[in-house]
Amino acid sequence: MATGLGVRGAGVAVLGPAGRSLITGRSDSVGFLLTEPQERFFEDPNFNVLLSGCTQALAAHDIPLLLMLAGTKDERRRITRYITAGHVDGVLLVSSHSGDPVAEELRKAGVPLVQCGKPMGPGSKVSYVAADDRDGARDMVRHLLSLGRRRIGMVTGPLDLPGGVDRLAGYREVLTEAGIEIDERLVVSGDYSRASGDAGTERLLAQAPDMDAVFVASDLMAQGALAALRRAGRRVPEDVAVGGFDDSSAATEATPALTTIRQPYDRISAEMVRVLLAQIGGEDAAAVILPTELVKRDST
Repeated sequence: MATGLGVRGAGVAVLGPAGRSLITGRSDSVGFLLTEPQERFFEDPNFNVLLSGCTQALAAHDIPLLLMLAGTKDERRRITRYITAGHVDGVLLVSSHSGDPVAEELRKAGVPLVQCGKPMGPGSKVSYVAADDRDGARDMVRHLLSLGRRRIGMVTGPLDLPGGVDRLAGYREVLTEAGIEIDERLVVSGDYSRASGDAGTERLLAQAPDMDAVFVASDLMAQGALAALRRAGRRVPEDVAVGGFDDSSAATEATPALTTIRQPYDRISAEMVRVLLAQIGGEDAAAVILPTELVKRDST
């Protein structure tokens, strides 16, 4: 019969993982909770990079990571019940939209939690690790302006996610600083999918045919933007310069390769794990914001 006890040497009992969990009341595992539909997990390379980085960081502490996908309200309810029943010691939460109650429910239940990206709600006490989305957006728009582009469009991310809000804010701030009036015909929303980047760029070309650059709030959406520009007969970067965000594999696989804003996913993953393990150990909530970097390639 398995007891969770390993025996090493005569009369010396050494606790294995199951035995330790019985004594400490811990599961010795952590959940990676993505509140997006399953197809988004497989389409968007950023999620896989974060998952891999967090898995590696936890492996150094001999802690397994459980992947949890919750794209619907019913799935989120079921997974919240599973988590609060004590099946994991803490949660790494990715892509939590405004109005999604999961983070606050877990926090109120006393579950150690770290969110990737800033919480949307005012006064939230949830720990988070985020790239500086607003500053990254400012760097991209300044770069496009430095190339002499003045009719700069934007395909935003979802505006119920902090990255979507902050990247749009950075775009607006730099244009205002440069004395360029914000033309709302040059701003459309997307959802970080390739299809929304394609559709959004089509709308921009219809609304503002004199657009000479476009800042697209993710590399995957920027791939869609490139497809829309090709169909319209616009050359990149000669007619329209294109900038993305993330520096994911989608940036280097694009044709032409994308100028983009690099998010330090290795550091984000490592910091999320560090902050979560500190919380599990009894420390208070913490916030970490990491710098981004402009990466120039052939699309600008």
